[in-house]
Amino acid sequence: MYGFNTVSLDTKGRLAIPAKYRSNLLEKNETKIVVTKDPQYPSLKIYPESEWNEISNKLQSLQGLDPIVRSLQWTILGNAHVIDLDVEGRMLVLIPAELRKYADINDQKQISLVGMGEKFEVWNINNWEMRQMGGPLSTEILDVVLPESIKSMSF
Repeated sequence: MYGFNTVSLDTKGRLAIPAKYRSNLLEKNETKIVVTKDPQYPSLKIYPESEWNEISNKLQSLQGLDPIVRSLQWTILGNAHVIDLDVEGRMLVLIPAELRKYADINDQKQISLVGMGEKFEVWNINNWEMRQMGGPLSTEILDVVLPESIKSMSF
């Protein structure tokens, strides 16, 4: 599941998974997805349940006394929302209001959905374009030195 897509966000805060990704999710029998905050950028991550299970298990197994690890656990695990997919329909994903606010997509009709292999990222279109041009975003977090236990993990 790769590539940039401009998708609509309806008035209830839902987006439909594009048709080109639906078959992949159906083949893998994915019936749930998880939406959570990106710990570095003002964007969201969407994981199929099987991918989420791997990531959440790894995060839960890390030493929570390290303040950076704990902050990542709060951000990723503490903001996770499990959503049932209507596999017979358009696979609508309801983005909770607090996550829409975090990603600055509250009042947006069009948003960016970026396929990143086994996960998606959701961006405000302007923020996505700014990052693609190399411009900084006021809310991105780039100065954190990650502990060795996290460096090998893929979020």
